[in-house]
Amino acid sequence: MAHHAPRPPSGRSATAGPTTGAPRPRWSRITTVLAAIIGVGVVLTGGATAAHADPSVAEIERQIDQDWNKLEPVIERHNATRQELAAKRKQADALAARIKPLQLRIDQAMDKVGVLAVRAYKGENLSTVNALLGSQSPGDVVGQLELLDRFAHNQQADVAQVVDLRDELARQKAPLDELVAQLTRTEAQLSEKKKQINTEIDRLQKLRIKVYGNGGGGPLRPAPCPATYPGGAAGVAVKFACAQIGKPYVWGADGPDSYDCSGLMLAAWAKAGVSLPHNAAQQRRVTKTVSRADLRPGDLVFYYSDLHHVGMYVGGGWVVHASQAGVPIKMKKVDDGPIHSFGRPD
Repeated sequence: MAHHAPRPPSGRSATAGPTTGAPRPRWSRITTVLAAIIGVGVVLTGGATAAHADPSVAEIERQIDQDWNKLEPVIERHNATRQELAAKRKQADALAARIKPLQLRIDQAMDKVGVLAVRAYKGENLSTVNALLGSQSPGDVVGQLELLDRFAHNQQADVAQVVDLRDELARQKAPLDELVAQLTRTEAQLSEKKKQINTEIDRLQKLRIKVYGNGGGGPLRPAPCPATYPGGAAGVAVKFACAQIGKPYVWGADGPDSYDCSGLMLAAWAKAGVSLPHNAAQQRRVTKTVSRADLRPGDLVFYYSDLHHVGMYVGGGWVVHASQAGVPIKMKKVDDGPIHSFGRPD
């Protein structure tokens, strides 16, 4: 079939204003991810494009957009789960490292009490203790027993403090261990879906090749990138993002040879010394909200109500983004997609 110039994806021209509302608790993310796991099975088994004798460019393009917008949220949740799992494992390991020497302190403290102090503290008869102490006057024996009794009492108090601290740390570690176990199971389930996700991405790529050919649908850099140079950290980030144009999209990647949408933002701002999470929704939470009128190169543009896509504003009404598998990093008009809000890393 003849190649056609790409048309703007259906339904992406409307601009949605920023959404508001309290952030969800961290614990609720687990159920969200599990729901996504269930949902992806429906996406991958029921979302296949219906066969047409000769589908039009617009029909195939709409199907690609529909399928990809179901897949990308799952990919972003996968990134968030991996990131949270690593953080929680690190916290649990740190608490375990603090608990380990406490047990050693308990053992050492009990050893210091010694056999004689334990017997004296338990009130064993005077003859047994006297035999242990040797032939001493009763007054000397009583004096030594008092010293031993005080020593044992003080030692037990020290042991009790260490035990209390150890138990408190163990109580703090228990919910972390449970969360790590839950996240580990979720990560394993998501990993099992990786092959299905990649199979679906390959199918979408074949559709794109059929419609556009290997050119990807048009020039990757249709305007100067950046349109203006902002200087400072934003200048470093935007120049880096522009330099990645043409590199492939790979989900879960953050460079240097390939990127997904949030991975490109993470890598670009990392060059400027700013740390961002590898997840579009989390990047929205950690960046300062800016208005459209105040947009400048380097700012992040977040798309869709569930915040599953992000690009970088490069000036002149353009963004650089990693859109989806089979499409290299490229520029697009900022309004090509439903905008959720704008953020500025600092």
